[in-house]
Order: sequence, then structure tokens, then C-alpha cells
Amino acid sequence: MKREELKEFLDAKVLQYNTINFLESDPIQIPHKFSKKEDIEISAFLVATIAWGNRKSIINNGKKLMQMMGDSPYDYVVNFSEKDANSLSGFVHRTFNDKDLVYFIKALQNIYNKHKGLEDIFFINSVKYSLQPAIHAFKKVFFSLPHLQRTEKHISDPFKNSAAKRINMFLRWMVRKDNAGVDFGLWTSISPSYLSCPLDVHTGNVARSLGILKRKQNDGKALVELDTSLRRLDPCDPVKYDFALFGLGIFEGF
Repeated sequence: MKREELKEFLDAKVLQYNTINFLESDPIQIPHKFSKKEDIEISAFLVATIAWGNRKSIINNGKKLMQMMGDSPYDYVVNFSEKDANSLSGFVHRTFNDKDLVYFIKALQNIYNKHKGLEDIFFINSVKYSLQPAIHAFKKVFFSLPHLQRTEKHISDPFKNSAAKRINMFLRWMVRKDNAGVDFGLWTSISPSYLSCPLDVHTGNVARSLGILKRKQNDGKALVELDTSLRRLDPCDPVKYDFALFGLGIFEGF
């Protein structure tokens, strides 16, 4: 397809999938249960962290995690102490276990107490048209407390050629305002034009089928290539096409 035809096709798919119905089968439904900014961003960050594998399992474990936190994630995080660790005992999602979770809670507490919250870290480390340096800086802050080495694998680093799918998805949820009731648009300090597409096997395969991605691996270099293609279609809101690519792959077997 020519660029104009491709844009028209993908814009139609965005309208088809970027709707409230998207919540029914997507992990973003969990932060939608909250109204307070900090509750939304903490629940979204934790759910995005475990967002790999079976989507039903992700949603079920995300709900379980919120229940463990008394359905008040911000209060739980800021008031957390070692004696509360037992309340998280037994949590597991694939390779993410309760030891990882306890550290994540401590790291989030440190961020809210000493770094003005999640948004501020990403804002002060962003560069024009890219949040990938901010993700790298965020990981350094996040793991600045004593921790098990294995826990680091649960946050990807774009500077190590990772597509960082899950954290880019979290950033889409927080930054992009879609007026359709899906993405939150809570972080007004960051422009949606800086966002990167959450690149996974589905979006990657569809992008290759459409000719907007050539690289075979779903890595950091592929993300740069895909972002470049999507910004040509819409420089102001490039990651809206995540809905089109993901929807075509998951729901239409494109």
C-alpha cells in the first residue's frame, strides 16, 4: 500500500480497536478500577511488569496483586515495612515471584518518598521524541536500593538493545490521552509524540506484513525502525497505531 492508503487503513483500525470495549480483554482494565492518580500509576506499573504470557492469567494475577495490597496500592506502597512482606508471600507470575514483588514495592516507596513520584523521573530524563533514555535512567533509580540481581530482569533497558515492550506499554497508558476511555493521559508533562510503540510478536509480525518494519528481531533497533514509520503516519500520536497493529494480530490473525 502507498503511505496514504496505509494511513487510511490503520486509522480505521485504530477507531475500531481504541474503544472502551478494548478493556474487556486487556490488563489495562485493572488500573481503570482506580480514580486517584497514584493508585492508577502504581497499579498500571505493576500490572505492566507482569504483562507477558496468557492475557487471562495476567489479568487474574493483576487482580490478585491488587487484593494483596488492600485495593489501595499507593497507601500500601508508602506505608510498607518489612513486617508487611508476608502479605505478599506466595505471589508468582511466571518468573516474577514474591521476592521480586517485595523489592518492587520498596523501590516504588523510595521513588515516591525521594524522587517526587514516577512521572517526574521519566519527565526529567526524557529527550525530544524519545523516552528510551528516560527508561534507562528510571531503571538505574529503581534498582538503587540493595536487591537480588535476578530482579533486574523484570525491567528492560533500551540501552541494551531491548524493545522494552512492557514499560513502553505502561508509558502509553500514562501519557497518551485518547478520549476513548482506554489510555489515561495522566502525565501531562510528557508529550505523546515522545512515546514508542510496545513492540511484541503480534505488533512486529503485523508491521512486517504491512512493510513498515523490516528487521526480523523484536529488539531495540526494530523499535527505532517501527517508531520512525509510525511517526511518518502521525507525528503527534504515533503509538495510537499500537491498537491497530495489536488488534490486527490478536483479533484478526493478520
